[in-house]
Amino acid sequence: MKSSRRWVVKIGSALLTNDGQGLDQRAIKGWVSQLAKLRAEGLEIVLVSSGAVAAGMTQLGWSKRPESIHKLQAAAAVGQAGLVQTYQQEFQHFDLQTAQVLLDHDDLSSRQRYLNARSTLNTLLDLGVIPIVNENDTVVTDEIRFGDNDTLGALVANLVDAEILVILTDQDGMYDSDPRSNSDAKLISHASAEDKTLDAKAGGGGKLGRGGMKTKVRAARTAARSGAHTIVVGGRLDNVLGRLRESEDLGTLLTADRQPAAARKQWLAGHLQARGTLVLDVGASQVLQREGKSLLPVGVVAVSGRFTRGELVLCCDQQGNEIARGLVNYNSEEAQRIMGMPSEKIEQVLGYKDNDEIIHRDNLVLS
Repeated sequence: MKSSRRWVVKIGSALLTNDGQGLDQRAIKGWVSQLAKLRAEGLEIVLVSSGAVAAGMTQLGWSKRPESIHKLQAAAAVGQAGLVQTYQQEFQHFDLQTAQVLLDHDDLSSRQRYLNARSTLNTLLDLGVIPIVNENDTVVTDEIRFGDNDTLGALVANLVDAEILVILTDQDGMYDSDPRSNSDAKLISHASAEDKTLDAKAGGGGKLGRGGMKTKVRAARTAARSGAHTIVVGGRLDNVLGRLRESEDLGTLLTADRQPAAARKQWLAGHLQARGTLVLDVGASQVLQREGKSLLPVGVVAVSGRFTRGELVLCCDQQGNEIARGLVNYNSEEAQRIMGMPSEKIEQVLGYKDNDEIIHRDNLVLS
């Protein structure tokens, strides 16, 4: 915990709205204070916040979560503005800027939009900004919604290569049975995210959220795919985030089996279909193989196939041997126009420049 550099922190609806009584300003103030302290210590943080629908329900005078997707969207539209404004005001007390980022399933299933979202979040973090992520409840339909912000938190952890996903909930952690109905329930301190016995121990969600311990277990498994560990812990515990940072044994730790970089590289290597090929000169081939650097357009001598930004391409030497594969920052037509050129000429040739690299080293794996 002390050596990790990037966390995704997810706060649930029940916490944010004090179990349905409207936004809990005092609690939000406390979490923001903890997050600001961690940020001052150099930890990069992405905040995934539920609460838009629940806050909107309160403002609209609804006591029961509606089943109609359009009413849920309306509640989200009403509640999102107040939710983000509250965070913005609280973080400003610590001279921290915030940014609202609304995502839906298409943003992460489309490789181009995946790269765009990844680049935006990484840029915000580089600038010291706290991204506040929520599902785009106002426009999503039932078929494409994430279903709960636990899953969204895990996908964001994958997206930004976070080492830790912290899920703040209204329970102290995960128990071997429901503590609300069994006084003898015992807190699970540690388990592998892949432990199949967790499924039988996880319960359902409350009246406000779509999540529950089942979704938290699923989220931990999703986060583990990119090597992130998940902690399910009580959000009302005093200074819970600071204590976690100091490695205090709180909540339930669900561990991943792989390191983030290795897991993501494996995913790139084995789970996407190549859409094209970049042929590299001798210098670029050696740089990729020996130094693990990004691929610049100056090192590309030929482009084949039809691909868009974010799709997987192969990188081959001039003898046809595959050296690496990765996600491209430019489509096939753009790549042909800038191949062999120094990066400073990209804007001159294309009229714009998204990236200096054709493939960034974070999105490239050696074959």
